[in-house]
Amino acid sequence: MAAIEPFTLSIPDSQLERLSQKLAATDFPDELDQAEFDYGVPLAHVKRLTKYWQEKYDWRTAEAKINELPNLKTSIDVDGFGNLDIHFVHQTSPIDGAIPLLFVHGWPGSFLEVQKILPLLTSSTTPSFHVVAPSLPNFGFSSGVTKRGFSLPHYAETCHKLMLRLGYTHYVTQGGDWGSHITRTMSILYPDHVRAAHINMVTARPPTFFSNPILYLQHTLSPYNARERRGAGRNTWFEREGSGYNREQATKPQTLGYALADSPVGLLAWIYEKLHDWTDDYPWTEDEILTWVSVYWHSTAGPAASLRIYYESAKDTRLGGARIQLHVQKVPLGLSHFPLELTVVPKTWGRTLGPVVFESEKDRGGHFAAHECPEELVGDLRQMFGKGGGAEGVVKGKNGYGLEKARARL
Repeated sequence: MAAIEPFTLSIPDSQLERLSQKLAATDFPDELDQAEFDYGVPLAHVKRLTKYWQEKYDWRTAEAKINELPNLKTSIDVDGFGNLDIHFVHQTSPIDGAIPLLFVHGWPGSFLEVQKILPLLTSSTTPSFHVVAPSLPNFGFSSGVTKRGFSLPHYAETCHKLMLRLGYTHYVTQGGDWGSHITRTMSILYPDHVRAAHINMVTARPPTFFSNPILYLQHTLSPYNARERRGAGRNTWFEREGSGYNREQATKPQTLGYALADSPVGLLAWIYEKLHDWTDDYPWTEDEILTWVSVYWHSTAGPAASLRIYYESAKDTRLGGARIQLHVQKVPLGLSHFPLELTVVPKTWGRTLGPVVFESEKDRGGHFAAHECPEELVGDLRQMFGKGGGAEGVVKGKNGYGLEKARARL
């Protein structure tokens, strides 16, 4: 069995100097008069952020903050793909009966999305959790994959084997974006280990009479509430104006990869557009934006590798995106509905995904719930897994309560 070792992030000075040279050599495009975000990221925004990146942003400060996290690394043998070095954050709780929780990020997020919820989930407030947050393969500071076909089941296998490596035979999961898809795939593949799942990106289909007649009648006869009515407009906007990136990354990721790997400003614009459009007026600071982008720029596999999950998932006819929108039995499911998620569905649609034991509807929040609304997301998890919650006691002997013990990193 491969060892679990401490991980310290240290980007070479030569790499930072190369980045500085590229930023200085940027050729910006022109722009139409009165162009706004509907046309793409406005030129003034990109120039402002590029100037800040060149002159004020301090990667070493961001790097030091990342290194304050309990970063670790281990090697995971993924069937058909060999050993992959996996970087992950693992923070244990001082509560002896804390619940093991796997947090899975998506794109264009990273393990950084766990930063705000980590101290809340692992505090002595009960129910408390032991939290594991990996950099997915092809993302962050985990290995890249060099063979075709690495799709959702392989990401799920990586995460599951990581939890087993840490001694968590039974655990719960939380995810948004690709994290929601990966954790649902884990519920399909490893239902005896995944004791419950919570997602904040709810992608579902309407119930049909033949698949679920009760939900079908509820959906047909019940009027939409205010969130659901507004959500229809959000869905239309995303389909017509916000989803082009998905088509490109799912069909020709390599072509786009040349631009993202060569141009830090191209990468900045590609990611910043999503940070702006996918959130609920979240007040991003320049340092936040550039740290998120820098994790991609400095990633082990490079920014192009992160696009391939779209292509491979689209090509996977066995356990791709379509399968995870169907009912998944056995694993209790919690749903948090945020009003500016990329897909906003009625509650009756969400209930087609599995045995739903927890639901909440939020007044604010978008795609990056753990970063935008950490207290709300943690509150939902505590309600779902706490006393009287729908997933109370799902991990035998680890209900989130118990005596406080000395905090450990491993």
